[in-house]
Amino acid sequence: MPDLRQKPSPATAFADKRGLLDHGDGVAPHRHADGQLLYPSAGVLATTTERGTWVAPPNRVVWTPPGFEHRHRAYGRTEVRVLEIAGALCAGLPDRPVVFAASPLLREALLVLTGDRALRPDARDRLRGVVVDELVDVPEEALYLPEPVDDRLRAVTDLLHADPATPSTLAELGRTVGASERTLSRLFQTELGMGFPRWRSLLRIQHALVRLVEGDAVIDTATRLGWANPTSFIEAFTAIVGQTPGRYQRDLRSGDG
Repeated sequence: MPDLRQKPSPATAFADKRGLLDHGDGVAPHRHADGQLLYPSAGVLATTTERGTWVAPPNRVVWTPPGFEHRHRAYGRTEVRVLEIAGALCAGLPDRPVVFAASPLLREALLVLTGDRALRPDARDRLRGVVVDELVDVPEEALYLPEPVDDRLRAVTDLLHADPATPSTLAELGRTVGASERTLSRLFQTELGMGFPRWRSLLRIQHALVRLVEGDAVIDTATRLGWANPTSFIEAFTAIVGQTPGRYQRDLRSGDG
């Protein structure tokens, strides 16, 4: 993944509630007094906190609650639509960052609210309320990769971040960092809420989202990220993203994502 090139500030990066980030651009760690929704209408947007990383490809929305420190990174030329949600409207939304699927209604409401169309204040408020109501009923997307606190487990995840395609088993990684497979397996469950295979699969899927938006072929993406064959990659990608990698890439090209 490319080095992060910081934008001067969130306000500069997202002036007028709609902004364009080049590949590799990012926004430094910051907080918001209000909640914030970010909709990448093109490209891929990664939102990172001390708890982990949420990746939003097109047709997804990232929710960040008030007061939650986070930073962003763009992959591909990324157009970001930003909508602020006042604290009074945040009670029904999660108290942590989340990626949601963008329903057709949610998508159109976000485009109107962040576009050039002039709206009366009362009409804007009602439409913002529709956005919040829509999010309450939309399931969360499994595009979140948690990060550990324990030094032993972090040493393992650092190795995997550096080389997502490595075929090393947990036992082999444990020998590298000086921890037993049993200890690491327990830490994956207690700290990250999932087993080692699931965490590594999520890591590879996040990298796959970036590679596909950069134009890599599905077969090449599967090979470079360590899947045994394209079929296993397609199955894992579909289970997490909700569509095949080929369909995801076609949507990117057609602008329907």
